[in-house]
Amino acid sequence: MSPIFTFTIVVLGLLAVMGIVVGVANDAVNFLNSALGSKVAPRKVILSVAAAGILVGTLTSSGMMEVARSGVFYPAQFTFGEIMMLFLGMMLGNVILLDIFNTLGLPTSTTVSMVFGLLGAAVAAGLHRIAEDPAIGLADLSQFINSGKAMVIISAILLSVALAFLAGTLFMYISRLIFSFRYLPLFRRYGALWCGISFAGILYFALFKGLDNSGLIPEGILSYVQEHVFLTLFGLWIVCSLILRLLQALKIHIIRVTILAGTFALALAFAGNDLVNFIGVPLAGFDSYRIAQEAGSEEILMGALMHPAHANFAVLLAAGIVMILTLFFSKKSRHVTETELSLASQHEGEERFGSTFVSRGLVRSTLVLNSLWTSVVPARLQRAIDRRFEQLPPEERSSAPYDMIRAVVNLTASAILISIATSYKLPLSTTYVVFMVAMGSSLADRSWGRESAVYRITGVMAVISGWFITALAGFAIALAVTAVLLWGGWIAAVALTLLCAWMLIRSHRKSPETKKQAAAPKPVITASEHPDDVLYGCVEEVCSTMEQVTRIYNRTLVAVFKENRKVLKEMVAASERLFEEARNRKYGIMPTLRRLQKNDIDTGHFYVQVVDFLSEVTKALIHITRPAFEHIDNNHTGLSKEQIVDLMRVNDEVEVIFEKINAMLRSRNFDFSELDAVLEMRDALFDTIVEATKNQFARIQNDASTSTKAGLLYLTILNETKTMVLQARNLLKSQHYFLEQRR
Repeated sequence: MSPIFTFTIVVLGLLAVMGIVVGVANDAVNFLNSALGSKVAPRKVILSVAAAGILVGTLTSSGMMEVARSGVFYPAQFTFGEIMMLFLGMMLGNVILLDIFNTLGLPTSTTVSMVFGLLGAAVAAGLHRIAEDPAIGLADLSQFINSGKAMVIISAILLSVALAFLAGTLFMYISRLIFSFRYLPLFRRYGALWCGISFAGILYFALFKGLDNSGLIPEGILSYVQEHVFLTLFGLWIVCSLILRLLQALKIHIIRVTILAGTFALALAFAGNDLVNFIGVPLAGFDSYRIAQEAGSEEILMGALMHPAHANFAVLLAAGIVMILTLFFSKKSRHVTETELSLASQHEGEERFGSTFVSRGLVRSTLVLNSLWTSVVPARLQRAIDRRFEQLPPEERSSAPYDMIRAVVNLTASAILISIATSYKLPLSTTYVVFMVAMGSSLADRSWGRESAVYRITGVMAVISGWFITALAGFAIALAVTAVLLWGGWIAAVALTLLCAWMLIRSHRKSPETKKQAAAPKPVITASEHPDDVLYGCVEEVCSTMEQVTRIYNRTLVAVFKENRKVLKEMVAASERLFEEARNRKYGIMPTLRRLQKNDIDTGHFYVQVVDFLSEVTKALIHITRPAFEHIDNNHTGLSKEQIVDLMRVNDEVEVIFEKINAMLRSRNFDFSELDAVLEMRDALFDTIVEATKNQFARIQNDASTSTKAGLLYLTILNETKTMVLQARNLLKSQHYFLEQRR
């Protein structure tokens, strides 16, 4: 057997592990978000329940889906060598594609990425065969490709999006009408019946969707259930309701039990059905290697892949362990889950997405429809409905993005939809169903108010468009990579493998600045629960921000003098992070003001000023770092010696002022006795800036060769420095008044 194919098998094995890691990081959103969003239990408990579901799912899985072996292409038309390059090209492209989506924090379908990756790789292999064999032409490409499978997946995407969104909206609207946000009194009476519906759907999903291929359920029972879906669900509802009523009588929190059971069921089905997306292709490659080795020929056609095959217990167990470890330790899985939680959150706050023409148009259209609705529906009925959707006051809300009622709806709707669709052999993507149910339920729950709707609609459209991009990108990347492998041979295989490894390492490696950003403490003001905590939080935030501004400003000027592009790039990233923190802090103003005591009106006024001045300081800093980096990055002429001397003088005075400001901010007894001294130093700095500006004008008149770009950068730094110091002094004064009021 040629060494290139042995090398390919080793690479496929490594890619299988990487596929599990990036796949679980992406798909963790499917089974974790309902439990995480409602904070039904500590994160470790939720992960442990999901891990148990994953382990059961992997051990009871068939381990193979025929789509990985022969569902998208006809293996009998390809030789062993072509099949191996096809599998390798698909896996290299698939791992890179999923890692990109995880980095962006967008959930996508691993099934779609695998299917269209295989389709693209098969097209490349078919084109290679056509180019090598003059007896066949481009019109014969269809004999290599099972194009019907691609159409089934595309139709499944559209069906999943529409059906899941409508189901989530309807289920949530009815549930909220019944229970409202103060659901506990009514839940004590009818909670067992309501959770019984959820438990029936979840149990049906776990048994007849998650374990349908395991062999643990007799074929006769499976056939009966598939023929009598609704009767089975009704019977399960009665039994589950009785059991839950008994548990409720024993003072057991049945809604928590329902959510954790749903998490277990979705994790089980994910592992049992989507495992092939990660290890199916590598196992098919290993089977191909074994078949060719037994035949003693590398030119053998791979028709044997049409026969079903099953992974052994050891492989499934190893895959399950890798999936569980990824679930607990992957940072990117948290990033992906945050996207859905932010779009479905019941609370106002920073929105991850902006607005678009389409989202603004949809919101305006909805407002018009709402006006028509209110003109038709009686006012008394409207008021009754509004009371059911009336939010809890801020002091009674939990920190969870949404309550347990919505978590149960998300799990129930997802489980029932996937179960019924599977029974009727309708292809639905788990990712699409779970995400769109969550979006529909958040819309029905009035989480998308006028303050946030336009941004959240943009986010949903971004995720949905990403699903279609998955198909196109997966197809294109796999086609290109496989074509290079088939025409480039072993050199291309080694080079592309190393390139893929480098991209993954680079994606997961954090720069020192990124590590500092990740390690930086989150704003403590917005997390404060007691008015006295605002004092400590404000002091810490102001001190930390000003100290970072001092460091970034100084390093930026030194880097401009030395034309150090790398340092300037780091300073741009650091200044942008400070500005984002300042912008996010504004979203915490209203909750913070509510937590202040009612007689602290002056305190609230000065707190708003502090937040505003902090934002202005960081904005001025960005207007220094960005032009400085762009100037050096575009290889423009550096500053002249005279300009450097003037800026060094300015930098020295700014450093002294900021040291004085930081010293006063950090003083334990809040000593602001040197406020007037800072004012005098500020005026002296402004005189220095005026003198430096006049010097620049004189240089322009006396020397025609003076660089225009360098002169503009020089004046920009001077003007923004003046603004930054002016706002810093105002910040210090407001901080002084704020602390005086709080003492």
